[in-house]
Amino acid sequence: MNLAEATVCEAAPAAGGARRQTRLSVCIATYRRTPRLAALLDDLAQQELPADEVIVVDNDPLGSAGAVVGAACRAAPPHRLVYAVQPHKNIAITRNRTVELAGGRWLAFVDDDERAPPDWLRRLVEAAERSGADGVLGPVLPEVPPGAPAWIRRGRFYDWPRQPSGTLVPRNRLRFGNVLLRRELLGAAPFDPAYGLTGGEDGDLLARLAAAGASIVWCDEAAVREPIEESRLSLRWLLRRALRGGQDFARHSLNGRYGRANLLRRLRLVLRASAQLLAAALLALLSLPLGRHHAAHWLTRASANFGKLSVLWGWHYREYA
Repeated sequence: MNLAEATVCEAAPAAGGARRQTRLSVCIATYRRTPRLAALLDDLAQQELPADEVIVVDNDPLGSAGAVVGAACRAAPPHRLVYAVQPHKNIAITRNRTVELAGGRWLAFVDDDERAPPDWLRRLVEAAERSGADGVLGPVLPEVPPGAPAWIRRGRFYDWPRQPSGTLVPRNRLRFGNVLLRRELLGAAPFDPAYGLTGGEDGDLLARLAAAGASIVWCDEAAVREPIEESRLSLRWLLRRALRGGQDFARHSLNGRYGRANLLRRLRLVLRASAQLLAAALLALLSLPLGRHHAAHWLTRASANFGKLSVLWGWHYREYA
């Protein structure tokens, strides 16, 4: 583990003064979300099953998260706390740095704007032990603020599909934000820097792991919460997110993440996305009298399918640029 240019805050010594072996690391990539990061670090200090270490890598070259991590360190958390700055703007390289700094046999990944209840880590680890799987994925539960527009609240746009606990997660539903993985699966730099400004590096990694034979199961009890930011309560943001999701799907599909990539798969992608784009656009118009949330639902579907087609002529929406 290369700790060069990283700040390390040791946990209080274990009983008898011996330092316990690192078994579980929590990895956080962060960028200018200091209040939310502070809340998350407080959550991690309250876990029923504490991590052995928490790794925070800051993608802000100014190191804006440093003060937050310093305050968390002074609060004497039950885990080791490691902080580093990765100044090159790239979410994949930032995530790779968290992996590089982590010494655990299991790595849990959580986003810097999420909240982790006290039983979160315990439930992830218990699910891994119970199933014998290589990874465990849990739900991210959106919290839409009470003042959000009525059509936003009715549309449930931030929900993700859930499954029964113990179910093997399909490749096209693999996502980060709440996942536990065996360290030995990841290698030195598992996230592809080509996705560094567009996003999608997480789905690409998990799909590659699944294609190589890794088993990743669902644990519905190991939920984290995501308070939805005010800036995301708009149709514009929803359309952009859907577009990027469609681009991610197309890139992963054309790169062979969901099966063998060939001319037939490419043709199917074009025909299906074109048909679904036209159908969704029509349904958006027809459903508008039924409520704005219905029209917005179909518009996001249209945007996602436009995203799939746009990859074919080489355009990528750079969300992290």
